[in-house]
Amino acid sequence: MRQQHLIATAAVGAAVALCVPFGATAASAAPSGRAAISDSQPDWVQHSAPTGTVDQNQQLSVKLYLAGQNQAGLAAAARAVSDPASPQYRHYLSPEQYRAQYAPSDNSLAAVRQFLAANNLHAGAVPDNRLYISATGSVADVQKAFGTSVRQYQKDGQTIRAAATQTTVPASLSGVVTAVSGIASVGNTMKNDHTVEGGTTTQPQRAATRSAKASPDAPPPPAFVPAPPCSDYFAQKPGTGLPTAYGQVPPYVTCGYTPAQLQGAYGLTRSVQHGFDGRGVTVAIVDAYAAPTILADANKYATDHGQPAFHGNQFKQTLPPSFSYGYDDKVNGDQCGEQGWYGEETLDVEAVHAVAPGANVNFVASASCNDSDFLDALNKIVDKKLANIVSNSWSSIGENEDPDLLQAYQQVFFQGALQGVGFYFSTGDDGDDSTVSDDHQPEINFPASDPLVTAVGGTSLAVTKSNGYGGETGWSTFSTTLTNGQWATPLAGTISGAAGGGTSKVFTQPWYQQGVVPGSISKKYSSTPARTIPDIAAVADANTGFRVGETQTFLDGSVKYAEYRIGGTSLSAPLTAGIMALADQVSGRPHGFVNPALYKLAGTGALHDVRGNLSIPAVARVNYNNSVDASAGTSTVLRTFNVKTSIWVRSGYDDVTGVGTPNGEAFLATLGFQH
Repeated sequence: MRQQHLIATAAVGAAVALCVPFGATAASAAPSGRAAISDSQPDWVQHSAPTGTVDQNQQLSVKLYLAGQNQAGLAAAARAVSDPASPQYRHYLSPEQYRAQYAPSDNSLAAVRQFLAANNLHAGAVPDNRLYISATGSVADVQKAFGTSVRQYQKDGQTIRAAATQTTVPASLSGVVTAVSGIASVGNTMKNDHTVEGGTTTQPQRAATRSAKASPDAPPPPAFVPAPPCSDYFAQKPGTGLPTAYGQVPPYVTCGYTPAQLQGAYGLTRSVQHGFDGRGVTVAIVDAYAAPTILADANKYATDHGQPAFHGNQFKQTLPPSFSYGYDDKVNGDQCGEQGWYGEETLDVEAVHAVAPGANVNFVASASCNDSDFLDALNKIVDKKLANIVSNSWSSIGENEDPDLLQAYQQVFFQGALQGVGFYFSTGDDGDDSTVSDDHQPEINFPASDPLVTAVGGTSLAVTKSNGYGGETGWSTFSTTLTNGQWATPLAGTISGAAGGGTSKVFTQPWYQQGVVPGSISKKYSSTPARTIPDIAAVADANTGFRVGETQTFLDGSVKYAEYRIGGTSLSAPLTAGIMALADQVSGRPHGFVNPALYKLAGTGALHDVRGNLSIPAVARVNYNNSVDASAGTSTVLRTFNVKTSIWVRSGYDDVTGVGTPNGEAFLATLGFQH
């Protein structure tokens, strides 16, 4: 685990300073005449011995990331266009204006091209904003250019290529090249944040590079079928015959909320019916890979639930030239789980459309689950201005999974803020991450922790019989199994899913959180206040989750469409993005980076201040043991809501739900007309 530190907020009060984490190797460690740079290598390489050499003639594809111009001015400008109190509020730049003022300079690009040519590396694609330049060359030439050696390592039964020593460039490029990716055959990877039935879904992870335009290698994912009985709305169906829990017989879990129920619970029904349905606004969704049946599934789901199908060019996919770490990669092995990402795209698309049926949706696919591929997808959105709202249901585990590309990520987020593009990131489904991090210490996830994005936490939501708001509490659900006719003790059992949140160990407190976030949260690790997440929240608990429809592969080999219940902050993020599409339409212009405006709503009627418990403490659920039918038997579990962990809901801002959840028309109107 790399050393962590707090990146100081700029003295002018900008969103965040652009600098490289302390964990990166200092330039003084480089040989004379060379400057050390970050290279996107898995952390484990630093503690592993090489097991072999790499063919010196093997061709590698790398990306060199370049520093932008006027970084101090960039931070100040991002604050000015995002702060409702500023005269420059929502006076955005065009991509061309951004490039002229803040993108890496032509001279920097020319110097890097010269460096590549001198080392027999062939320069390739450069995005319009010059965030990076790609290059290809032999292993031998890459080693010479970057002053390192490339070796083979063994990890999880696979042979992985990586640089054995710190990457360097000539000292003349110090401050010009900020990072390089591609030397490692597998970089740091991101995971999706959806849960089925309260447990994190893990699909078979086999992979192979393939053409994005060809028929997908991966078939539709293994089927999941929720077992009956279940409730049509919260706590509708009593658990007759079940033992009591917390002094009462628990009702059965919901069957999964529909679009009408979510619109009703969040007070959006009348707005949507009157044409404030997101029309004219484009929401981009970023995930890895591309589900082959997504449009047919989303349209069937919508029409089956009384929603309009996507029409004309309302839905589109922006795909990379090829995918990697796909379905049957014999070299890299199980890295990404293509089928699981199919389910993620399905959830995200259907969730956005559920609350914003008039919004355009552009699915922008990452070529793999590798962090540099996700970064490329995000950059494509701001570089080509593909959308004003970007939903991201993925993250690392912890903040120190991706320190090497941090500066490049932040350049993209700064460009988004200046162009009126808002990024919404799920906070994860493992609470404070202490059960999944390598050192079992509390962590929060990146990119959600970045002060330039909106981190979306999760709740457990009650929807009434009339599709009304029946209350919310923080998502922290524990599971107990029915054994020999009795609930096992303790009733709360073990954690089955919880919204991510907590205090950053990397970023200091951004200006917009000052005066809203309690010191007991922001000063958890230091006397210096730190960035905390989430910023806002929506329903995420799979036990009060969303019903989705997806083409799946059943045990008998048949492939067909079916519906199931799903949750996770992968649900809350696209729901929030969809609600923001309505807010943008109401306002008549994009909100861009919305956090400063959101925090001004704290404590007002525009938000539900999530706290306490739901009307019942727990629900019962029946599971098929084989996930599909009763042929292998069933199991009954009790799911207890809002079990207090190291993060919990409380009055005002908290580290599970942030400033709260959107309160329908009051949220749309108040946010929409801030000036």
